Amino acid sequence: MSKPPAIQLIGLTKRFDRVTACDRIDLEVNRGEILALLGENGSGKTTLTNMLSGIYQPDAGSILLDGKKAYIRSPRDAIRLGIGMIHQHFKLVEVLSARENILLGQAGLIRIPPVEAVRTFGMKVDLDKKVYQMSVSEKQSVEILKVLCRGADKLVLDEPTAVLTPQEILNLFDTLGKMRGEGKAVIIITHKLDEVMAISDRVTVLRRGQNAGTVFTEDTDRYSLTERMVGRPIDLEVRRAEAPLGQTLLKVEQLTARDPGGRPLIQDVSFTLRGGEILGVAGVAGSGQKALCEIIAGLEKPTSGSVFMEGQRIDGLSPREIIRHGVSMAFIPEDRLGMGLVGGMSIPDNLLLKTYRDQKGFLLRRKGAREDAVRMISQLNIQTSGLNARLSRLSGGNVQKVLLGREISLSPRVLITAYPVRGLDIGASMTIYDMLNEQKRKGVGILFVGEDLDVLLSLCDRIMVLCAGRVSAIVESRFATKALLGMKMTGLVTDKEDEYA
Repeated sequence: MSKPPAIQLIGLTKRFDRVTACDRIDLEVNRGEILALLGENGSGKTTLTNMLSGIYQPDAGSILLDGKKAYIRSPRDAIRLGIGMIHQHFKLVEVLSARENILLGQAGLIRIPPVEAVRTFGMKVDLDKKVYQMSVSEKQSVEILKVLCRGADKLVLDEPTAVLTPQEILNLFDTLGKMRGEGKAVIIITHKLDEVMAISDRVTVLRRGQNAGTVFTEDTDRYSLTERMVGRPIDLEVRRAEAPLGQTLLKVEQLTARDPGGRPLIQDVSFTLRGGEILGVAGVAGSGQKALCEIIAGLEKPTSGSVFMEGQRIDGLSPREIIRHGVSMAFIPEDRLGMGLVGGMSIPDNLLLKTYRDQKGFLLRRKGAREDAVRMISQLNIQTSGLNARLSRLSGGNVQKVLLGREISLSPRVLITAYPVRGLDIGASMTIYDMLNEQKRKGVGILFVGEDLDVLLSLCDRIMVLCAGRVSAIVESRFATKALLGMKMTGLVTDKEDEYA
């Protein structure tokens, strides 16, 4: 007699007001299996896994674990039942060691000693190392160890490769393979179809809150999965638009910045950006990307160095002062709702945030903003219940579309984008790439901070690699490789690679 699935969802349903996020979803994950969970933004993936991990309770349907009905009313219930959730954003105490983070608040829950878990699953982490001294890959390993040491045998990983180098992704896949070999049931949520094909055994696709089908990975391909996700064929080829190079728009010279504690964020960063060019920025998380973008945009001040925009020096100026100097620049920050938009406001009102100063008189004229919002919703296929809906009710991908659409509508000369497709499904991502290419054809200079090396190589003209806050290479995309970029990102280079770069 065959064993029951490790995880079985039967008719699982969850509603928020009048929106049905998950609609009678059936799903199974077996022991010794990696199931990839795919779907567009707002398809129900997060809601589904939140029900499994005890954050939400279903309105209808059942959860069975190893054939027995489970009642998961809290994350602690999920932990007790062997479910481990590894979130994309780490929940670690930076000043504590890996071992201390694993044991923190886990009295009575530790079932596997950390040393044994490290050995069993081939984790590359020093248990006595402080978290703030770790790479992103090491921090992720600590998060995985936290759930493994609690005895979790059913794991859910949310976008686990989003901020890893190619070499680190291979290490993670090796660990996941060992989990599969140990009989764990693993669900991996990702938008990267190449990784789905490389690591999963089966794929379940969600579309508009419903299960659009489950297939064996060996029986499908990226194009079929994408069509199943969005309901129509999509061209998955990321293309580099051809455009004549214009004059130098942005010039950065020996830019250096430190945090309040005196630690360097970026050191001696120099580069130029020309009109009709997309300059990609690659680097592991925390390599200085955020500081670089915010200094150029006027949100932070450098310790030394200079930033010139079309010959005008703008370093040290506030965003409002930069605008007063006639500088035409737009910034898409990494933190969409924290820095870019106001979650409690509607789409039209968020558009007004950038244009109200241009209006005369005491009363805001909302008609134009509403017309712009209607046009943007149609053009970018933004999923919203209406113009007056609060932005916080939209999925992350739809929020990003609003932010990018607003900034592009201002016709900037330089566009700075920090992870513009992070968390977006493949359809939305392709829309964003097309928008950036269109701006490039119009002569805009684009600084594109990304994390997918395949996209950087396909979309950008040149790629600047940051390692520990320094520029380790600036390479022509046409002649670079993922392996080269990965080594430059981690500081591992050879004489031959230096000559090539």
